[in-house]
Amino acid sequence: MPRRPKKPCSYPGCPKLTNGRYCEEHQRQENRRYEQYQRNPATKKRYGEAWRRIRKKYAQTHPFCEQCFKNGVIVPVEEVHHIKPLSEGGTHDTENLIALCKSCHARIHAQRGDRWHNNKR
Repeated sequence: MPRRPKKPCSYPGCPKLTNGRYCEEHQRQENRRYEQYQRNPATKKRYGEAWRRIRKKYAQTHPFCEQCFKNGVIVPVEEVHHIKPLSEGGTHDTENLIALCKSCHARIHAQRGDRWHNNKR
């Protein structure tokens, strides 16, 4: 299947071509900037080292996107999602987790309207 052509990195002055918004170097830089200046401190506390261990262990035991797998498509897991968000009283228990690919994860948040702050009007 043909791929989409690469486009220039969105970082000012970067000449590299990429498939995403930023090249690898600037993507890491943007992620650090987001974590430091834009991410809510309360959210940062809930997703610390303990969450990283839980997520890694869950992804090892559930190696494929659970929603795609139901449809007969095998896609490797890229995200571990809380079915009931921590902000709404959810926990890190395995019953509250689901392994997803990025597109399924984005679809869930788009349907909920919570990722891009559409619910704050």
